[in-house]
Amino acid sequence: MIAETERDERVPGDDPSIGDPSVGDSGGVDLARILDDLDAGRRRAAWPDADAPGGWRADPAVKAAILARFSDRTMREWEVGPFVFRDRVGVPTKALLETPATSATDGGAPDRRARIVPGGTSVRAGVHLEPGVVVMPPAFLNVGAWVGEDTMIDSHVLVGSCAQIGARVHLSAGVVVGGVLEPPGARPVIVEDEAFVGAGSSLLEGVLVGARAVIGAGVTLTGSSRLYDLPGERVLVGSSDEPLAVPPGSVVVPGTRAVDGAFGREHGLSIVTAVIVKVRDAGTDARTALESALRSGDGMRAGVARGAGAT
Repeated sequence: MIAETERDERVPGDDPSIGDPSVGDSGGVDLARILDDLDAGRRRAAWPDADAPGGWRADPAVKAAILARFSDRTMREWEVGPFVFRDRVGVPTKALLETPATSATDGGAPDRRARIVPGGTSVRAGVHLEPGVVVMPPAFLNVGAWVGEDTMIDSHVLVGSCAQIGARVHLSAGVVVGGVLEPPGARPVIVEDEAFVGAGSSLLEGVLVGARAVIGAGVTLTGSSRLYDLPGERVLVGSSDEPLAVPPGSVVVPGTRAVDGAFGREHGLSIVTAVIVKVRDAGTDARTALESALRSGDGMRAGVARGAGAT
């Protein structure tokens, strides 16, 4: 664990050798304060907005400011016990001991600062951790990420730049939540409240996982993926302008679909795809929803892969 409390405040604009105007307009964002504002949750790379596509609105100015800080190629070394690290001065590590102890909903609860379990985790400055967050080692959380209260980030998880993770989410071991910095106006990857993401899954290119959705182990979803909805009898398709959105409460597992064409049929080839096999009931926990879906006849007839349970 790196708990860096000293921060190099040289930023683009302080020195003509630091920063690159080609990264775009930071919209008046104070580059010297942007990491502190993101740390504290005063600014976010994206936030809920019912009027925006998918219910979330990205803040291009925040992303442009982060890119501007990345543009400084100056290196700095940190020594933490027997370990030595080298990285760019514009994106230092987070002061982990300064995370909030309570939230607005705690009602005076005891200290619930984020737990960063020892063993190799790195968290960059500009990551906001709400009270009750637990990060198991090793994990990496990149600049601009926002993690809601009581969320579990398990071992070997990557939370990429500007990703937005809701409250009471479980990111299981080996999950990859991709970062999205460019273009600045693009939606980051978003996992809404009380979602469960199974081990080894990958969420990339601005995918939105709706509240209480369950993503089975080994599922890969990109912004342009096709998602086959068995209960709704439809195919959900994402694009660069409007990345894929997994509907709230959906239970998604790995499946297969046959390859078109004579050659594919001759060799019995199939392509891995993601399949919604049911909608999670209001009182059903994630593990129960997955096990029920995987044992259903409809799921098996759809070619859903077994062994997609939660871990």
